[in-house]
Amino acid sequence: MASRMPIRVMVLLKRQWLPVMLVTGLCLFIVLGGHRILSWQSIALHYGALTTATEANLPLAALVFFGVYVIAVAFSLPIALPLTLTGGALFGWLAALLVLGGATAGATVVFIAARTVFADLARARAGPFLSRLEDGFSRNAFSYLLALRLIPAAPFWVVNIVPALTRMTLGSFVLATFIGIAPGTVVFVAVGRGFDHILGAGRVPDLAVLGSPEIFGPLVALGVLALLPVAWQHIRNTRQKGQHNAPDRH
Repeated sequence: MASRMPIRVMVLLKRQWLPVMLVTGLCLFIVLGGHRILSWQSIALHYGALTTATEANLPLAALVFFGVYVIAVAFSLPIALPLTLTGGALFGWLAALLVLGGATAGATVVFIAARTVFADLARARAGPFLSRLEDGFSRNAFSYLLALRLIPAAPFWVVNIVPALTRMTLGSFVLATFIGIAPGTVVFVAVGRGFDHILGAGRVPDLAVLGSPEIFGPLVALGVLALLPVAWQHIRNTRQKGQHNAPDRH
């Protein structure tokens, strides 16, 4: 019995290494004060140094920003929006490409992990969202994911996990994610570009603008358009079932 215990521990670690790593990463982020380092007060205080470093070595700064964004999305750290806005201020429109690539890569890591390494844990973490979202994915996975990316109706990490628990292909996931987050990324990078002078003066920007209809209105409209194929497929299936169940008059 005793000899079997190390084997069981090794098997357990082999199955659960990824969720343990993700939870450890999140805990380290909090313990090491990552949330304070990436606060707007801290960004405004060090913005001059960040700008100088970016201008001195743009390729390296862009690579570091990309890597941080991948890690932030893969570990579901609550810093994606500050990173996007700060990236817009530091890199201008280049930040849009960095954010799109980093967010898509990080989401893909979570998708692959949820499908292969810890599907049971991912299903449990998705919670009550799962049954509702699975129904939509069963109709038209690409359009449904596209709409969920355009309209943040569910947390980003949930939308990374749930498609992995369905039959959606990796290629469709990557493409729908990249296209779906593109409009919001462009909008937030544009807002971040306007923060450059505010942060440069050492002031904290007013984030109330992010909740304005001018920001979310177009994104909601795009999300509704993306759901049209799903709605049409639902209508067709309903009609076909009705015709199939209709009594034969002959």
